[in-house]
Amino acid sequence: MAEQYKVINDPIHGHVELHPLLIKIIDTPQFQRLRHIKQLGGAYHVYPGASHNRFEHSIGVAHLAGELAKALKEKEEELNITDRDVLCVQIAGLCHDLGHGPFSHLYDAIFIPRANFIPRDNDPEYNKLEDKMKKWKHEKASVEMFDHMVKKNNLEDEMKKHHLKFEKPVDENDPDGDDMTFIREMIKGKKTKTPGRGVKKSFLYEIVANKETGIDVDKFDYFARDSYHLGIQTNFDHRRFIHFARVCQVEENWHICTRDKEVDNLYEMFHTRYCLHRRAYKHKVTKIIETMIAEAFVKADEHIQIKGSEGEMFSLSTAIGDMEAYTKLTDHVFQDILNSPSEELDDAKQILKRIIDRKHYRCLGQTRPNLSLTKTMRDRWQQELAEAVPNNGGLTAEDFIVEVVTMDYGMKENDPIENMYFYSRGNPNHPFKISRDQVSKLLPTCFSETLIRVYCKKIDEISLNAAKENFQQWCTMKGWPIPQY
Repeated sequence: MAEQYKVINDPIHGHVELHPLLIKIIDTPQFQRLRHIKQLGGAYHVYPGASHNRFEHSIGVAHLAGELAKALKEKEEELNITDRDVLCVQIAGLCHDLGHGPFSHLYDAIFIPRANFIPRDNDPEYNKLEDKMKKWKHEKASVEMFDHMVKKNNLEDEMKKHHLKFEKPVDENDPDGDDMTFIREMIKGKKTKTPGRGVKKSFLYEIVANKETGIDVDKFDYFARDSYHLGIQTNFDHRRFIHFARVCQVEENWHICTRDKEVDNLYEMFHTRYCLHRRAYKHKVTKIIETMIAEAFVKADEHIQIKGSEGEMFSLSTAIGDMEAYTKLTDHVFQDILNSPSEELDDAKQILKRIIDRKHYRCLGQTRPNLSLTKTMRDRWQQELAEAVPNNGGLTAEDFIVEVVTMDYGMKENDPIENMYFYSRGNPNHPFKISRDQVSKLLPTCFSETLIRVYCKKIDEISLNAAKENFQQWCTMKGWPIPQY
């Protein structure tokens, strides 16, 4: 008896039909872990509706990945997209975020770079983690967790039952490489030297994580899902992109292109990205709460013990070196620290308690200097702020936090549409680029901005007034715009 597809009801995409193999993956502990990792990290402390998790986002990405792959398969039979290809793309979409740590990007972007890695004497294997931490990215962790999940749950036989291949086939009539390699590559967002698919199917790598243009189903889902839960309106319609998508050959490569008339819809997509960053992801309170959580994690790091494979114990940061331990690491660590009776965690608990009591560090304002910024500058600026006014109310450099915040359209200072190829209705097999002049004179001329935010840890009225005076005086000394509050 054939296995049945299952249908779930999703608030964003409606009734979503899932392949039996996807259900097997979803039902593993490694995937269920995503139920306990907030999609937007600290934003839940600002937006009450932002309670959604990586779990439902991953299912949404798998759904959209399948929709786009199937649309291309049906419209262009000459692409030879197989059912195996579609299933692999869906699996990659489902598993692309398996490697996220507690509070999503807070873990890999803020905590890990600041973690106090404590090397072990005469233990070179363990000490290799220091180098790993410096290169830590959640995409790499997702691949490691995917491999761990397959092995731990004996999914290899299940995958073979659905005709997925684990070795490069010798059949010349099947030029595709092994499917596990293909899935790993799509999760990482780029091909390796031994690709799981050949050049003629290189467009498949643009579906889940598109490093060429930044237009992929991962963004389609989280733009729609995050906007829904944040209560922010968006004008981008991902369904139109999928409807008009087709594959065109550009020199020796094959890329996913869209109709020329869809250029305005794509600008709306990148503008949506900027708006979500400005209003939610990098909201001034969201950022400082995430900074405080990371600060508490650093103080708690060596006192957290997580049991990994073969009984070995790992800390909050070194759990990245063992997927058995990392599987147990979720947002629950916040409450574990907050409610722990251990006196060793008192410093970390005090920081988290300030968040719960809404006594978080206060933003003094922000300014937009026209210069390139580095971490060394940021450290020096905290000292300069403390010294900006001679009678500064007893403030020290440790009382200030300087955050450098960059927001853009996805390609730093560049126009993201410059990398996109389009086709016309009359000549669908002739891809071309569209210049800004062909679109509108009302397009933005700048696609990236950087601002400096300053926070004060002391929140009594006297300290805050003194800190604001310091910040304003410091900006004047630097010749920067007066800060906005």
